[in-house]
Amino acid sequence: MDRLVIKLLTLEHRLFKWINGRLHNRFLNFWLYYLTHLGGATFTIAFTLLIWLLAPSPWAETGAKALIALAVSHIPVAIAKKLYPRVRPYVTLPETNTFRNPLTDHSFPSGHTTAIFSVTVPFMAEAPILTFILVPIAFIVGISRIYLGLHYPSDVLAGAIVGSAAAAGTVALWP
Repeated sequence: MDRLVIKLLTLEHRLFKWINGRLHNRFLNFWLYYLTHLGGATFTIAFTLLIWLLAPSPWAETGAKALIALAVSHIPVAIAKKLYPRVRPYVTLPETNTFRNPLTDHSFPSGHTTAIFSVTVPFMAEAPILTFILVPIAFIVGISRIYLGLHYPSDVLAGAIVGSAAAAGTVALWP
């Protein structure tokens, strides 16, 4: 079992270094630095509130589902960050590329990735055609977290799972 864990960690570090190091260029530095904020609290809360309050039906209801999924998804994130205080990769891996003011809290799971998936899934459920736009956006936010040196790939994967599950549960249980 220990050998499997070591192999998985080695694979994760390789994937992290490839995304964070080998992919680095001026174009991605600019775009991923800004696109990562699509998963931030300010954008996701403001976006879902505005849709809920201002959009016509059925989008207002979808905005409410997304807002609830966003709130619910961050309960397990907060618990996991307390129970598994994983240090961010830029602290532990030498030569990690980082940007201005890197976060200092724990890295597991990725809150930005959790947020973007919890917000986009209700919209994909409402209009499946949006999947072609929203999945790449959510994926880009997740990749940006690795690219910026803030999360390991497993942090991002866990965030995508938690966010998607919270959103799917919210949509399924919606009265």
